Parts: sequence; structure tokens; C-alpha cells
Amino acid sequence: MCGIVGYVGEGEAQDIILEGLARLEYRGYDSAGISLLQDGALATCKRVGKLAVLRTVLETTPLRGRLGIGHTRWATHGAPAEENAHPHWDVAQDIAVVHNGIIENFQELRQELEATGIVFRSATDSEVLPHLIQQYYQGDLIEAVRLALQRVRGAYAIGVLHRGEPEVLVGARQGSPLILGLGQGEYFIGSDASAVVKHTRQVIYLNDGELCKLTPAGYHIIDMTGAPARHTPSTIDWDPVQAEKEGYPHYMLKEIFQQPEVLRHALLAYVDSKNNIEMPDLGLDSQRLAGLRRIVIVACGTAWHAGLVGKYMVEQFARIPVEVDLASEFRYGNRVLDADTLVIPVTQSGETADTLEAVRIARTNGAPVIGIVNVVGSSIARSADGVIYTHAGPEIGVASTKAYTSQLCALALFSLYMGRIRNTVTPEDVATQLTQLREIPGKLEQCLEQADAIAACARKDHYMHAKNAMFIGRGVNYPSAMEGALKLKEISYIHVEGYAAGEMKHGPIALVTPELPVVCLAPQGSVYEKVRSNLEEIRARGGVILSIATEGDDNIKTISNDVLYIPACAEMFSPLLVAAPLQLIAYYIACGLGRDVDQPRNLAKSVTVE
Repeated sequence: MCGIVGYVGEGEAQDIILEGLARLEYRGYDSAGISLLQDGALATCKRVGKLAVLRTVLETTPLRGRLGIGHTRWATHGAPAEENAHPHWDVAQDIAVVHNGIIENFQELRQELEATGIVFRSATDSEVLPHLIQQYYQGDLIEAVRLALQRVRGAYAIGVLHRGEPEVLVGARQGSPLILGLGQGEYFIGSDASAVVKHTRQVIYLNDGELCKLTPAGYHIIDMTGAPARHTPSTIDWDPVQAEKEGYPHYMLKEIFQQPEVLRHALLAYVDSKNNIEMPDLGLDSQRLAGLRRIVIVACGTAWHAGLVGKYMVEQFARIPVEVDLASEFRYGNRVLDADTLVIPVTQSGETADTLEAVRIARTNGAPVIGIVNVVGSSIARSADGVIYTHAGPEIGVASTKAYTSQLCALALFSLYMGRIRNTVTPEDVATQLTQLREIPGKLEQCLEQADAIAACARKDHYMHAKNAMFIGRGVNYPSAMEGALKLKEISYIHVEGYAAGEMKHGPIALVTPELPVVCLAPQGSVYEKVRSNLEEIRARGGVILSIATEGDDNIKTISNDVLYIPACAEMFSPLLVAAPLQLIAYYIACGLGRDVDQPRNLAKSVTVE
């Protein structure tokens, strides 16, 4: 949500900021704006809509300067409108601020500021910040920001300029991500590394409660007491080209086709040539891990579905009871956690607000935390005891694809690792499972080779123009049904539900009509016959059935309108294969309906506010 870019140096700030904002478009937004210090004054341009609208205006009337901030906004307080777009400024237009997050006590602060005669221009919570900073300003911008933020409750990442300090860019974070990019005679702030990677690979990840002051001569970081904070710069380990479309029409399609490579990378990272699983960053020794009595997985959205699959895997191989909680609900229950309960947050960005709060609760209750995270140096990666990186590379499409399958792979490897430590699986068992897991990337490529056939199927009228649809599965593919339903609803805007197939007779079968497509996950396995029975029930009521089944299963054609096949594989790893046709079905239906596949309406890639 919301993208922030800031620049100070000798380059043209407008071009650098716009390029950085373009790389943050995947986060989701509804308006964009930029402020530069130009001829001793703050020059600002803001527009509702896509970044291209703002860029068109600036091509006609460019802003010139070496210091600036930019922002893409995802509306929380106040509708998408020019007056609500960022940057915001104080009454005298001395200060400009961009903000990601939510100021929880903004009403109280706004009333206090209005009582002094200040007239607000917007309906946002963010506008209190420049007015508040101005009240504390006495010639030192970072000090004014520090004092102002002591009055603020909530989450924020901010960038701040003052026209009286023409070479100073100030940033701060609390609960929302902000990084520093370190160049030669130029410095950057950004919501994530993609905003700065074209210019530098040396970055610093600010911690909560830290502020930075950037000038062309260098940088300085302090905490909220004003004390210096020390950091060792990190190196971004992926190339900017990884965040480009590389000839694909959409990032989402590119990322779907990257999945075999991503899985191979993950397997190489954690499995050696002798079938030993090595996870050096877990942060807990084998004795502590073996003594765990319970695991709680917390996640949101697609990552939650990965966690549900992970429950089957861990309980199968490691024989530890697993609970899977929505992070957005976890914080509201009086959870029973202790030192023998491992909490596993699963998140692509490592910045998801609800998941971060779940980690805080876990730590407060003395529970160890191991994060399954894609982004190196992210908040959850740094706050957990240990981490399993998914090695998916940058994922730009809002609807998660390769991050999901990489999370499944990480959970599979962790399950086998835990099973070996606890002696619930033998070395021979582990070797057998790893052999089958190593076959998954090649089999996933076979699934993707059917993309044209899947596209032709998706374009059929009873799928493309359905008003409602249902996805069903059993066992380890019940979560796959929910994930397939989520993908379709996210990018096509069709109303879709994912159900456990065994629940059909408990209510959902009432929805079955000839107008309702039902996508059924029916690969060979222990629940196959049960799923076939569900198909018979749907067929008897005239439902339209699209089955995803194992190659060679010709019988399922007799009870399905259409069948898509996946190669035979171990049942526990089948979610990694069924993901591909489910993703492609959603993609081709959404494209056929003319949807914005990479940036679906109302959605953001990284949900950094509650």
C-alpha cells in the first residue's frame, strides 16, 4: 500500500522519483503526487488516477530540482481526490510530507491544530503531520520531525522536506517499511528496494522508531530519543531486470511461468547433494525445535492458504499439532502461547501489518518465531528468531503466484526437516520425499506447457461470463480450492467461493444450477473417490464441472464438462502443481474480461495498514 520515494543529490529529482514510483505501482494506489524544491520554493503536482496521468502533466510543465519526494496513495482516510493526494504541506507551504500508514490519533491532533487557526485542505489523517512538524520547527528539520512524532500514535513511514533546508531529506518509520538507498553523492528513501535498485544496491532498512537525515554529503540515523543508531548496509541480491516484464504482457503471467525456476532455486538453497536439508537461519537449535509441542501459523490472504497446506505437511511428516490463524483475527483473541509453541508468520513482503502484530504478540508471550518470508531484511525477517527465505525474487503482480508456491516449498522442506529432527520420518523417507519434491519443478513446466489449452478452456462462455462460481477440494487440496477461488475473484471480479468438497451437502449444493461453474480439484490420492462422489452429485443437479485431474484419468471425463491435467505426483506435493492451472484459469478469464490483471481494483500488494 502507498509508495514513497525520496531523493537528494545532483540528479534530476523529478525523473528519479517518477521512475521509483513506477517501480512501486504494484503496491496498489489511486492517486500520485510529487514535491520538489525548485527555486527556493516547494513545487507540487498531484493527480488522481494512474501515475501516467501525473507523468503527462509533468512532461508539459516539468519540475526542476535536486531534492524531492513522491507518493502513490491507496485511500484510507478520504476518497481518491486531488486534495487528498500526497504530498501534504503546512499553511505556509514551507514543509512537504508524504506518509504511508495510519495516524490513529489524528482526530485529536486535528482538533488541537484547528483550535490554533489552521485550516485543513484534505480529509486525510496524513495532513496533521506537516502542521505538527511546523509547530516544532526551529531551524532543524530532523529535530522537529522527532518531536512531532512523539505526539503521534499509529503506523507511519514518512518523507519530509523543508524549503529552508535545501539539501535535507528526512525520513522516519514506525510500523510501515522505509529503506535508505546509499549512492555516491546521492541518497534515496523508498517503501521497498525496488524503488532504488536501479540506482544503488546498497540499502539500510530502518527499524521502528528511527529517523534519518540525508544530504548529498551523507546520512545520519537517530532513534526517537535523538541518540545515534548504527546500521550495517545490506546489498540487494537481485537484478533490476527481474522486476521487468521481459516480453510478457503482464507481470502476473511472467511470475506464473517463473515458478519452476523459483522452486529449483529454493531446493538448491536448502537441500545438498546428499539429501540433507540445511536451514542455517532458523535461530533455534535442534534440541529446542524437537521439544516443541505445538505450531501456530499466522498469515493473511494467499499466505494463509499456504499455511493451511503447511498444516497438512507438518502434521504428516513431523507429527506436531498445527493451528493456522488469520493474522487479522489473531490479535483479537486471547491466544494461549508459551515457550513450547512455535509461531510461524508467512508473508511475501515481511511487512504485512496484521502479521507483524501477530509476531509482536508471540514475542510478548515468550513464543519463539520463525518467519517464512520472501523479502530479505524485511521487518518480520528482522524481528523473528529465525527465518526461512522463499527465494522467489521480486513479485510485482498484486495477485500472488510464485510467492505462494515458494511458500509451499518452504513449508514442505521445513516439515521434512522437523520430521527428521523428531525422528518421525527416517532418512530413507526423507530421501524419497525429496526425490519427489525435486521432480515438481519439471512437472510444473509440463503444466505450463498447456497454457494455450487452459486459455481456450477459460474463454468458454459458461466460465468467462459466469456471475458466480465455486471451487471445491478435499484434504491437502481444500486450501488449493480456496486459493483458486481467491485468484479468480481478485482479478476477474467474479463472485467465487472455495469450499471443502465434503461440505457440499451441508449447504453449498443448494447453489448448484446449470449457470454455476464448479472447479473441482481431483488429482489421484487418498480422497480421490470421495471427490468423484461430489462430482456425481453436482452433475446430477446440472452443474458445469471443470476438473483438474491426474494425467491418465480418462474416467473423470465422463462426469466433467472439461478436464485439465497435471502430471502424477506425491499427494502431499500436489498443491504445487494444481496451483498453475488455477492461476492460469484466473488470468485468462480476467484478460478476456478486460481487467487490469496486475493492479486489480481496490487491492494493494503489500498491506501495511490494518
